Amino acid sequence: MSSPLTVTLPNYELYALIGKAMWACFVFVFGSCVGSLVNVLVYRLPIGISVLTPPSRCPMCETRLTWRENIPIFGWLLLRGRCRFCKSRISPEYPIVELIAGLLFVGVFYLWYLMPADAAWLGVHWGELRPHWTIDDIRDAWPRHSWPIFVIMLMLIGSLLAMTIVDAKTYTIPLVLPWFVTIVGFVGHPLFALWVQERGGRMQLGKFGLHHPPWVFSIPETWATVAGAGGGMVGLIIAMLLMRFNLIRRSFTDYDEWETKARADLAASASAAVPPSDAVSSPATAGDAGAFANDTQKNNDDAQKSEGTPAEMWIQYPHARREMLKELAFVSPCVVLGYGAWILVQQQKLVTAPSLFFQVLAAVVLGYLIGGGIVWLVRIFGSLAFGKEAMGLGDVHLMAAVGACLGWQHAVIAFFGAAFVGIAWEIFGRIFMGSKSRALPYGPHLAISTFLVLVFKPWVELGLDLLGLGMIFR
Repeated sequence: MSSPLTVTLPNYELYALIGKAMWACFVFVFGSCVGSLVNVLVYRLPIGISVLTPPSRCPMCETRLTWRENIPIFGWLLLRGRCRFCKSRISPEYPIVELIAGLLFVGVFYLWYLMPADAAWLGVHWGELRPHWTIDDIRDAWPRHSWPIFVIMLMLIGSLLAMTIVDAKTYTIPLVLPWFVTIVGFVGHPLFALWVQERGGRMQLGKFGLHHPPWVFSIPETWATVAGAGGGMVGLIIAMLLMRFNLIRRSFTDYDEWETKARADLAASASAAVPPSDAVSSPATAGDAGAFANDTQKNNDDAQKSEGTPAEMWIQYPHARREMLKELAFVSPCVVLGYGAWILVQQQKLVTAPSLFFQVLAAVVLGYLIGGGIVWLVRIFGSLAFGKEAMGLGDVHLMAAVGACLGWQHAVIAFFGAAFVGIAWEIFGRIFMGSKSRALPYGPHLAISTFLVLVFKPWVELGLDLLGLGMIFR
């Protein structure tokens, strides 16, 4: 009688597999915790509530939640979707967001660090997607040297998820979200570059998985480019000071006053068109009033039809061209000083190269300025051309943050790729949702495009090579 088939692994392979599984679980749990934070941000930031206080509580019975109710995913499952105290229903959105964040984090971790280089599935060589800076950088199933870069990428992904949800709900992006990830990029990349530099400089880059190119993204190698980045940043600071002292006026300062009057006029005209017997509206339903992070942006459909959605009201603002002249005045010092510094140092014909720290710092600054600048230019000239606000300033800050973390090349590619994401969303909506399909603001398209460019960068570069644009974006 033959013995049953068994598969045995050498001890070292078994230990390695267990180590990989443990780290993957850790990354998933960390991601789900970030997803729980995303839920808090999405609920509290748009309505001006502090993220830290008060502690989480049921909005119906005001009972403070214990640590058991706050466990990501499992807290909702154990409660079976209802508050333990007042039995109000808890929206499934919250465990879904936590699950998505956990899957995104562990998916990227597996793709970049755990997946074999020759991995193939459905005829696709997925191993090609591993970034060059993650190759041969695993020890005990965890990145040896590139973990600071990996953490920066995770923070960016978490922020993109938060900005996607809150923008889709409210048509606004709380600026604290892109500001946070911008600070992460400005601090994380240069400090890691300084650490690499002090550990042996360029001769040691190969030990950090940074063979070619010498960093995670393309970095400038001349003092002229470094000076241009510095000049642009100085120009931005000067513009902020000029605005602080009212030498440059803020744009859209009268928008709130105009919107209030416009909504009042719309409501008056709508009520005048309705017979008096039908003018009394039914009370709005609470919807998901028992959710732990209640979605206050779900408006009554009738109110949206009579008053307009936030996007519709914004587009109707009649003074967009006038306001764009103020924004042109704001960006002018950045452009003039950046270009002037580049020209001035270029003429010096310096033969020495800047250190790795200054190269990476300049790359982060350029990414921030170009990433936000390209969106701002489209916003300004689109608004001047059509007389309506083309894009929100939240989109400018979003792509500036992307540039600070990924470099200007990623930001530019993601910006243009967002148009295709928008087309795909429109097709998807018409096929599966029909008349119920709702147009999204551009922020979610930018965020999704950024994530796709981050994950599928080698294939994106291959496509750019076929178009003859590969050298520009490397």
